[in-house]
Amino acid sequence: MPTHKSKPGATEIAPVKGKLGIMIPGMGAVATTFVAGVEAVRKGISKPIGSLTQMGTIRLGKRTDGRSPKIKDFVPLAGLNDLVFTGWDIFEDDMYAAAGKAGVLERSLLEQVKPFLSSIKPRKAVFDHNYVKNLNGPNVKKGKNKMDLAEQLRDDIRDFKKSSGADRLVMIWCGSTETFIEAGPAHQSVAALEKAMHANDENIAPSMVYAYAALKEGVPFANGAPNLTVDIRAMQELSKKMEAPICGKDYKTGQTLIKTILAPGFKARMIGLNGWFSTNILGNRDGEVLDDPGSFKTKEESKLSVLEHILQPELYPDLYGNICHKVRINYYPPRGDNKEGWDNIDIFGWLGYPMQIKVDFLCRDSILAAPIVLDLVLFLDLAKRSSTLRGIGIQEWLSFYFKSPMTAEGLYPEHDLFIQSMKLKNTLRHLKGEGLITHLGLEYYD
Repeated sequence: MPTHKSKPGATEIAPVKGKLGIMIPGMGAVATTFVAGVEAVRKGISKPIGSLTQMGTIRLGKRTDGRSPKIKDFVPLAGLNDLVFTGWDIFEDDMYAAAGKAGVLERSLLEQVKPFLSSIKPRKAVFDHNYVKNLNGPNVKKGKNKMDLAEQLRDDIRDFKKSSGADRLVMIWCGSTETFIEAGPAHQSVAALEKAMHANDENIAPSMVYAYAALKEGVPFANGAPNLTVDIRAMQELSKKMEAPICGKDYKTGQTLIKTILAPGFKARMIGLNGWFSTNILGNRDGEVLDDPGSFKTKEESKLSVLEHILQPELYPDLYGNICHKVRINYYPPRGDNKEGWDNIDIFGWLGYPMQIKVDFLCRDSILAAPIVLDLVLFLDLAKRSSTLRGIGIQEWLSFYFKSPMTAEGLYPEHDLFIQSMKLKNTLRHLKGEGLITHLGLEYYD
């Protein structure tokens, strides 16, 4: 049984009580795979593979102490049986129908969770075709301006909390990649944002309307796409004011996951890099959306930044000062949700001698994303209940899950997967008053 005992100096964390409501804009492949998976685990059909909160452990104290509890037994996280769900989508399919169309999960598994999935029907979505050029659907809200739409979303949030009996809520974006925009005057403060929403400013993306509605209701928000959404001053100001934690952006699933595993290894051993060519083929709704140049630009910016931040070419010009880094995404319908990522990596070693690495990752995008969604909603709920974390805005300790981790202004993002993992676990240790692990290890040899 979970103990959740805290040491002196630990952060005050409100206990887990009642249900946790998960609200999902975008009920496509990722969302339906996540919800179906949670129900399959609850029914004992499957295991929560890939979820740190469910399967991961955390070392406490010295290696010789033998203290490595499961994370879910160390910090008070909501249990899977306490999760309830709702979502918004431009299509009218319930989660069972949407999961069938997404084609990620086998029909035999879906049939076992059909009653539950069929009960989750999409609310009308906030949608702007200018932001997602390659999609259109009938299940869309109408309003006189974007503030009106935000108020309709806030009504949805309150309605869901009441009807589901949820004690606490988290919102997580599983919708499409929006067309590329940069932060402008409308994004610099809450006052400017609200004025722009009343004026129907084209620089207020649909995802921002969702985030605004969530934060105004005091609900934490996670951004699973590379959209700008909460990566603006206005949202960070609102997040702090309402004590509603935020994190993002863009789930780190396939090709970028491999990059953040391999690149730190090259750098650790001072192995040089001339070039990294990445191409992807995928055929799901994500691929269809990214076939539009505007949406691809948003994704490209997210994927390209990884190597530069990990390898720090300004510190290692001889090794990484002249990298050719290319990323391509190709919509190829026959592949469905089973994305294929090809990487050609040109490295060089001692005396400049060249070598190559080829990676062909036949991954399942939504299978890799679903446990990320689970961990994020549980950790965001923990942050909301924590006196240390709930008022700081950006939860940088959750960078582990994202391609483009959000940071405080002026900080470069940490992309190294292993540093991100250490950061996450040290944050949990800090919350519970445990010593941070440095791996110095000299005490064993005194």
